[in-house]
Amino acid sequence: MKIVVPVKLVPDLVEELTIDPSGTALDTSWLRLIINEFDDHAIEQAILLKERSSGHVTIITLDAEEVDDMLFAAAAKGADKLIKLVGNFESVINNHALARALVPLVQDLQPDLILTGVQSHNDLDGSLGALLAEYLHMPYVGYVSGVSAEPGRAIAHKEYPGGLTAKIGINLPAVLGIQAAEQPPRYVAISKVRQMMKTAQIDEHEVSSVDSSGGARITRMYQPEVAERATMITGDANETSDKLIVIFQELGVL
Repeated sequence: MKIVVPVKLVPDLVEELTIDPSGTALDTSWLRLIINEFDDHAIEQAILLKERSSGHVTIITLDAEEVDDMLFAAAAKGADKLIKLVGNFESVINNHALARALVPLVQDLQPDLILTGVQSHNDLDGSLGALLAEYLHMPYVGYVSGVSAEPGRAIAHKEYPGGLTAKIGINLPAVLGIQAAEQPPRYVAISKVRQMMKTAQIDEHEVSSVDSSGGARITRMYQPEVAERATMITGDANETSDKLIVIFQELGVL
């Protein structure tokens, strides 16, 4: 089974985020990027499928600072092929543009299964997996928490509210949005990553242009204004309900 896993780097929310002078994007001068958490789970799920069925796993990502380290870490986990998309990208490339850039490369690879993170915290207008499935004319199932393979199809374990889980059969080729792998992403020692740096190869795929049409356009980005808009209500249940009624009446709700 040939498996392709598109992954991307996202801002590390542990770091302090600042806005650039344009007011429409984050300042990337000191921005630390890390692999999207759901994409990391997609890599783990792909490796698990490979270990069960002797598959072949290809990781694809956009060129960015320190992205090579992430790719070599994926190779240390068990990925077979590493591909980096290079080109004159915008500071922020939306998922519409990323999906379109991936289409010709994915078509050349002819995978049986495409696994991608179900979402990321910097998605504004659509998850990559769903968009990629639309452009490739493939079926899509999202919020998947486990995958098993059968000849010609995959069984996706999909979670629903209330603790319900469904097993969905999907004909291949297909795209799955991974919410969680069947086990936490594995840890690899730095020594093994360094070994991959000497032996693994990162193939570069040139992207001449990107089409961002259809995506949301950011016109302003700003820190939330500090204001005293919270009303702390004290008292027993009856006193609290009476105070709430007065507040609702003042606001015109009642």
